[in-house]
Amino acid sequence: MNDQENFETLAVRTQIERTQFLEHSTPLYLTSSFVFEDAEDMRASFAEEKQRNIYSRFTNPNTSEFVEKVCKMEGAESGYAFATGMSAVFSTFAALLNAGDHIVSSRSVFGSTHSMFTKFLPKWNIETSYFKINEVDKIESLIQPNTKILYAESPTNPAVDILDLEVLGQIAKKYNLLLIIDNCFATPYLQNPIKFGADLVIHSATKLIDGQGRVLGGVTVGRADLIREIYLFSRNTGPALSPFNAWVLSKSLETLAVRVDKHCDNAFKVAKFLENHKSTNLVKYPFLPSHPQYQIAKKQMKLGGNVVAFEVKGGIQAGRDFLNRIRLCSLSANLGDTRTIVTHPASTTHSKLSEADRLETGITDGLVRISVGLENVDDIINDLEQALGN
Repeated sequence: MNDQENFETLAVRTQIERTQFLEHSTPLYLTSSFVFEDAEDMRASFAEEKQRNIYSRFTNPNTSEFVEKVCKMEGAESGYAFATGMSAVFSTFAALLNAGDHIVSSRSVFGSTHSMFTKFLPKWNIETSYFKINEVDKIESLIQPNTKILYAESPTNPAVDILDLEVLGQIAKKYNLLLIIDNCFATPYLQNPIKFGADLVIHSATKLIDGQGRVLGGVTVGRADLIREIYLFSRNTGPALSPFNAWVLSKSLETLAVRVDKHCDNAFKVAKFLENHKSTNLVKYPFLPSHPQYQIAKKQMKLGGNVVAFEVKGGIQAGRDFLNRIRLCSLSANLGDTRTIVTHPASTTHSKLSEADRLETGITDGLVRISVGLENVDDIINDLEQALGN
């Protein structure tokens, strides 16, 4: 991050050059392609002797502005924006891996990422070995001569566990691995994995970066040489972010800090309420002193984020009953919205996994994930209280 400007200023003031109209707010560039002055200009542009927009699948002023903002926020050299968070995850791995390569990953990853590791990458002879959240000391035993990437989410989805990014960075450096961190739950405002040794950082911009449940998007930022490979792969395979969505996300970044501050304040109060409720067995929020990785969270995060995980007493049926009694909060598969969202992973998003597989990722039968929104926190708590029952 630029030492001369603070996060909020970079978010608001980073923008592409104004046109001849001297607009204050960046305009939309809804064009599929760009024209050239003459044959030489066209030749030099395709030869990459000059940096300019050619085709919006490659670059577009709106996507470039969005990427530049995230790079400055994360302290990254370069980046590329994608149509969704999962297209960012897949394209990053597909661009950097070859047949026969090996990945070491935390077992606590997003369900679609797990499917990519176990169902799709093996088609190209790319295998993954998992370590559990509480087994970081076993990572080195999983590394093979063909291991290329060390991967993790922190905080994790949906159990809100924390991995020590500094330790991961040290392991990656020791074994010359690429460390890739999914920073979606924390956002660049709360956590910067590059400071701890990450080579690349991935975001599903659909979540807190947009923050209002409007558009899909993803972005990968980090080392320029790695982003170059990701860019070349992506400009040919086509997972690019649309200019309109990029424009929305770039504007959203201008309010990221003020929104996330409020999200975190609400989430901490919700977590404290749940921790003292007789109908809960377990409450996990990174900035609660009772969280197993509280000290690590305090070391690497500015605040605790907007996601709270807790266990309802009574198992799967109790979790379903809790959802059925919700009145104000939304039942949705998304998170990071202005609206508070509750999900019960064991009966919905992770229902196809065996109980043993769910438990490996911290998903108990009664686990509920709350993405705490921006409503008045008393209204959120009142809704949760009536849904939990007396």
